[in-house]
Amino acid sequence: MAKSVSNLQKIRLRSGELGGIIELPDGTLMRGRYDELLQEVIHTDSADLLRDFILTIGVVSNHGNWFTAQNQNKEMKVLANAYDWLLFLTDTGLAEFIQDLLLTPTQEYQPIREAFLASYQGVKGQNQFTKVQINWNAHLLLRDYFVKHLDKIESWFNIVAPTQGTITALRENLSTLSRKRWGEIF
Repeated sequence: MAKSVSNLQKIRLRSGELGGIIELPDGTLMRGRYDELLQEVIHTDSADLLRDFILTIGVVSNHGNWFTAQNQNKEMKVLANAYDWLLFLTDTGLAEFIQDLLLTPTQEYQPIREAFLASYQGVKGQNQFTKVQINWNAHLLLRDYFVKHLDKIESWFNIVAPTQGTITALRENLSTLSRKRWGEIF
């Protein structure tokens, strides 16, 4: 679970506000409002703050009992508190993905459909499209599809956490982290 993967930990303060805490190499604790501390870590080049930091992102959808991003049950509230970012894949988004790539793909994306269908023939060991493994050609085509349709795909998600989060802010966080000169920092 996200609570144990990153050096930046969430704590609930008596006021109900979300606090953050990081243990520094000398054993001292750095603390502050979680959202402010998270942004400080993302934007720093300090090895002390970045060591063992992981920006956690979860994605949920309406399979089972999640309800919606606006109407959360207790499981989704737990996940929202556990991750830095929690995205909710809308029914519309899932339906468009299924329509575009599995039911009526263009000729270009036909191999994605074929990999998906090969995974659900009832033959053990034939899986090519699961959460654990995916056919390499289907993977490359999915990446291509996501790049070409980024604006549409971003509209498929609602942000559950952080409360005031946006896809643009998440993309900025990821871009900031990816541009760091990690070799120089460590």
